[in-house]
Amino acid sequence: TGNGPFPGIIDLYGTGGGLPEYRACLLANYGFAVLALAFYSYEDLPREMKEFHLEYFEEAVNYMLQHTQVKGPGIGLLGISKGGELCISMASFLKGITATAVINGSVANVGAVLHYKDITIPPLGTNPKRIKVSKSGIADIIDMLNNPLEGPDQQSFIPLEKAKCRFLFIVGQDDRNWKSEFFAVEGSKRLEAHGKEKPEIICYPEAGHYIEPPFFPMCAASMHLLVGKAVEWGGEPKAHCEAQIDAWQKIQAFFHKHLMGKPSGTSSKL
Repeated sequence: TGNGPFPGIIDLYGTGGGLPEYRACLLANYGFAVLALAFYSYEDLPREMKEFHLEYFEEAVNYMLQHTQVKGPGIGLLGISKGGELCISMASFLKGITATAVINGSVANVGAVLHYKDITIPPLGTNPKRIKVSKSGIADIIDMLNNPLEGPDQQSFIPLEKAKCRFLFIVGQDDRNWKSEFFAVEGSKRLEAHGKEKPEIICYPEAGHYIEPPFFPMCAASMHLLVGKAVEWGGEPKAHCEAQIDAWQKIQAFFHKHLMGKPSGTSSKL
């Protein structure tokens, strides 16, 4: 679609690590300049999720803001799961972010310590005793994380009220990885309590954790690298697949609106 410059987006995946590029490639078909960003378990990056430094992500934001093919003044962030949570941290601390779309993310820092300059956000506490295991040996980890509204775990809540961007939360209400709807609602309450604009929250009743682009097969269960065993991700197959189609349109419309200032004229094709 033309020679650009194009609205820029940084795309982040979750605890699987590595560098999944397929969603970034698909988005690029719709006139976005997209950077798929690996953050661990890839080339010379750390092999494990122990700690992250936001300066690394800041370099990526600055790279996009200075790129001749990226239409400013700000960029968008898109992330799923741990990647969605990292997008919220980036939006909270880094400059130049206009729109952040989070698919089944957390508003608390999970799994690794997060550093930025002299700020440290500890990971949310967990209790492995709260993991249930089905007869087939697949773990249900929905209750494993502590509540980020209680006690010392409040230090893990990401200060998203500092963000100067618009938020979109895509929520699968059958997400078995963590309580995505609870996180989105608490994030919304926190933004409103600080006089910020209410985020857009779109809920899909029978969708699971891995809301992927349209027509990708639903991932019902797989190995969770942090938990060390196979876990169930949730989702009723038909409803989940329909959610993937709808969410894809909603995400594009959100970025068109906030990065281009106009609604998208995209058709409902992939």
